[in-house]
Amino acid sequence: MNLNSIPRASERKPMSLMVKSRVRSRVVFVDLLDLSEGGCKLRGKAGFAEVGDRVTMKVGGVNAPLGSVAWVEGPIAGIAFEGAMHPAVIDYLSQQEELNRIITPSRRAV
Repeated sequence: MNLNSIPRASERKPMSLMVKSRVRSRVVFVDLLDLSEGGCKLRGKAGFAEVGDRVTMKVGGVNAPLGSVAWVEGPIAGIAFEGAMHPAVIDYLSQQEELNRIITPSRRAV
């Protein structure tokens, strides 16, 4: 399956955030790789999720809509939200992620 050929209902925003989520009723920390109104892409340890698993997560202090795992390729999983994340929330999270990227290197330099 070529995942890049799947049509998208909304634009995906690249992200690089660690988020706390729940998969199969257990807490897992995963990297959020991208986010859109209809879903997201997560990277965790291989086997952290299986197709059909229910997923809840909090991104930047904001609860994402309930989702389910649509596909898995090794440590990467695609999540389809049952509802839609508001575009303004996605823009806010994208801006926060960009600020963190700018600020974090200068903190390390101190």
